[in-house]
Amino acid sequence: MKKNLCILLLIVGALIGCSTGQHVARQQHQKSIVVLYENDVHGQIDGYPKLAGLRDAISQSDTAWTAVVSCGDYLSGGVACSLRKGEYIVTLMNSVGYDAVTLGNHEYDFGMPRLMELLPGLNTPAVCVNLYDYQGTEPLMAPYVIRQYGSQRVAFVGVSTPESMDAEAYSFFDDKGRQLYDLHTKETYQMVQQAADKARKEGADYVIVLAHLGELESETGVDSYGLAAATRGIDAVLDGHTHHAYARTDIANLDGKKIPVSSTGTQFANFGKLVIKDGKVYTTLVPAAENTYTSEKVAATLADVKAQIHEQTSRRLCKSDFELTINDASGKRLVRSGETNLGDLVTDAYRKAVQAEIGLTNGGGLRNSIKAGVITYGDVLNTLPFENYVIKMEATGQQIMTMLEKCTAQLPNEEGNFPHVSGMRFTVHSKSHRVTDVEVLDPSDNSYKPLDLQRRYTIGTIDYTLKGGMMNNCPQLPVTAQLYAECVADYLSTFANGMVDAAYARSQGRITFVED
Repeated sequence: MKKNLCILLLIVGALIGCSTGQHVARQQHQKSIVVLYENDVHGQIDGYPKLAGLRDAISQSDTAWTAVVSCGDYLSGGVACSLRKGEYIVTLMNSVGYDAVTLGNHEYDFGMPRLMELLPGLNTPAVCVNLYDYQGTEPLMAPYVIRQYGSQRVAFVGVSTPESMDAEAYSFFDDKGRQLYDLHTKETYQMVQQAADKARKEGADYVIVLAHLGELESETGVDSYGLAAATRGIDAVLDGHTHHAYARTDIANLDGKKIPVSSTGTQFANFGKLVIKDGKVYTTLVPAAENTYTSEKVAATLADVKAQIHEQTSRRLCKSDFELTINDASGKRLVRSGETNLGDLVTDAYRKAVQAEIGLTNGGGLRNSIKAGVITYGDVLNTLPFENYVIKMEATGQQIMTMLEKCTAQLPNEEGNFPHVSGMRFTVHSKSHRVTDVEVLDPSDNSYKPLDLQRRYTIGTIDYTLKGGMMNNCPQLPVTAQLYAECVADYLSTFANGMVDAAYARSQGRITFVED
């Protein structure tokens, strides 16, 4: 109770204490506006009652108008997302009551048709300036929505990362490679500017961008810092995508005015809070541990959703004495830049399921660690939440080498397509970005032999590999399709005495890193 009171007093203090700005004369007797924001929730559904509870507490203090918005990646990434393909998340977000949301790259995970089925059921607009039918002239979503708070009007403009055109290519192209949708990489900043200008003309007093771009420089040339610098007339950029948490970074816009850019991290690690008071915009983060407010209404919805999830996921598979992890020893995410025991196990499962020579998967597809103890089907779904299927494909040694070089070229930076392998080992030269000593396991004598660039190899992997930029245009061999979570669940069920083999206690040295 004392912690709650302290949080509320800090918020109220901020509302009262914000300095004046360009709208002072007109607004000095008005209540402030507090916009709570989140990004990259990825199925961490326990945060929704707390988000709504914080909003309700501020509203009840009668010091501010309140709003709740999302900067994307809410429909996919955990067991609650994968079951019913986002439907549970829509139910929870409707219970919270959002003012606006935008689209993250993982909103496209279940395919564009499924996204178009889900969004009409969401009781708030999904805004996005740059999602178009290919060669279409109008965006598929409203570029912005204007909300009224007292006598003040706030426009929320949405923008989605063009990286989705590569990472979620299967949603933007058909099976024959024909483009169906476009995110207009080169025009993204211009489209945001046009939406902001139009919203101002329609009477918006403030323009807040809900971005899912990330602050890091991208191969697309589109990021949130760049957006703030390339535009004018925008009051703040709330961002997602990189999972980094920062309360405020000021970026000078085209007029030299400093614009706050902010992001909450991921999975409700923080609750973002933007305050508008007398023309001044202020952003900060409330750590999840410091917010113990809870909405009873949303908590009841959550309990019902969890009961349905438990009924579908409680099947026991095995036990483990150790965590199957996506992280390094310090707890920092490793799976997109290095080998982990989880990647070893998953690729073993794929290789053995289709009796291939090599197993392969992308690190970005391994979403969560599996804790030590009893492992259930729900734990596997939490790690492998997408609708991917295990396939068997063929590739030449040269194609495999090209893939390894391409998918490790970003090191030491993270790469969603970082390759985890089975039945193969290789060395990465981190500075020169070379891959050497590639060897493939020969089952006839259980020894490793050098990769033959001319030979064709069979690979057990997931269909994303053929669609997501790792190994496009390789022939797929006929096998019975199996959901990748089911494949790994079956593999976990095969261990002797129901215990995960001790060989998986740590990564097995399939990838060696050399600093040269």
